[in-house]
Amino acid sequence: MDDIPVPLPSTPTRFMDRFRAFIRARHLAYRTEKTYCNWVREFIRFHDKRHPESMGAEEVNAWLSHLANNRNVAVNTQKTALNAVVFMYHQFLGRELGNLQFTNTNRGRKLPTVFSHDEAMSVLSNIQGTNRLVASLMYGSGLRVMEAARLRVQDVDFSEPCLFIRETKGDKWRRTTHIHPCGRHP
Repeated sequence: MDDIPVPLPSTPTRFMDRFRAFIRARHLAYRTEKTYCNWVREFIRFHDKRHPESMGAEEVNAWLSHLANNRNVAVNTQKTALNAVVFMYHQFLGRELGNLQFTNTNRGRKLPTVFSHDEAMSVLSNIQGTNRLVASLMYGSGLRVMEAARLRVQDVDFSEPCLFIRETKGDKWRRTTHIHPCGRHP
């Protein structure tokens, strides 16, 4: 499955294994681990598989500028790539990069196309059983996919009708607004 962490050797020696172990020791979400590792691998490959310890701000600037100029990535994509390499250098390698000066991407953020309420109700009416329940909770309470997958009976407050969402993005907890059938709020 896609959300099962890759096993690590008992004594990691390879750079990426040590990086993964470092991320896990800080209890970051597995999706964050995967994202950071993918961006760090891409950074290394962009520089012909040079070791990150032999590189610094100049190489980071070149790579981030490449993402903007040649790959035309979105603003948030470039920010995520930046966060990954800065985390690797500052936290994992304990090295400061100084003032980075790379080309910022100019590709704006696209607003997502979303279902109208009637379209969402049409989709929900074609789903049955547990899948319908999960999809309705996601739509009506604003749950993310993994939040819905991790939902437990004790997370439902029947007296208030609301949900307690635990260990969400950023390892925070939150309470949803009142839940109603078919995604309608009071």
